[in-house]
Amino acid sequence: MTPNEALIHQFYTAFQQKDVKTMQSSYDDHAIFNDAVFINLDAQQIRAMWQMLLSRSGDMVMDFRNVREEGGRVRAYWEARYTFTATGKKVVNKINAEFEIKDGKIVKHTDTFNFHRWARQAFGIGGLLLGWTNVFKEKVRQTAKKKLDEYMLKSNQQ
Repeated sequence: MTPNEALIHQFYTAFQQKDVKTMQSSYDDHAIFNDAVFINLDAQQIRAMWQMLLSRSGDMVMDFRNVREEGGRVRAYWEARYTFTATGKKVVNKINAEFEIKDGKIVKHTDTFNFHRWARQAFGIGGLLLGWTNVFKEKVRQTAKKKLDEYMLKSNQQ
């Protein structure tokens, strides 16, 4: 296992154990995070996002596998099973992750998943019918960003 693969193993093991401090310390102070919901988060926002998500995760169970370094990047696959708090619906999100690492810290983290599949599970019929549209995706992004901003203000992280 390379040192970069070991970092990602440590990150996901901490995720499984809901050890937000270890997850947060894995990121460089200039890191960037992107997925289908959260766009261009900086390091402070990334750290707050994980803290917010884990503090609300309740029944979340997470598994990961296939951590491998290729061409200067580390890739991994992970799944999260949880109840989406906004609707009470069960979700299984299947995610491909890619990391850029510099000096033992994550500098870029990109998670890719099927947004429509996720929306269908999280929002039921509304997600099935509208989850493929950019309007729906943008509304979800705006709501998530607002919740993150509110969380950061409440916990004095801005």
